Amino acid sequence: MDRLDEMTKTDDSKSRSEFIERAIMFYDGYNRSTLENQYLPVAISSAVQGTVKSSEDRISKLLYKNTVELSMVMNVLSAIADVDNDTLKKLRVKCMNEVKATNGKISFEEINKYQKGS
Repeated sequence: MDRLDEMTKTDDSKSRSEFIERAIMFYDGYNRSTLENQYLPVAISSAVQGTVKSSEDRISKLLYKNTVELSMVMNVLSAIADVDNDTLKKLRVKCMNEVKATNGKISFEEINKYQKGS
């Protein structure tokens, strides 16, 4: 009973009964996960899935906003620059190779040096 009282306090449960109920629910989730050959208990798996979904939503929204801004920049640049299609194709290949080689870690300074012939 002393051990149960200690665990109840550290768990922030209001009573022994609440602690026992939480422990049973956790153990039930654990048993279900092992019966279904899952690595993580159901409660942990649900929490991880929720976190991943939330992250996906945030990243999707940021990518959308970034794409809108990029589209604006490309439209403004296209309106003031006179670049032929052959040059654009060569530039696309160069940029794709550069992004692959640097894992997307490109800097304005490096691009500026390249464009100025440095």
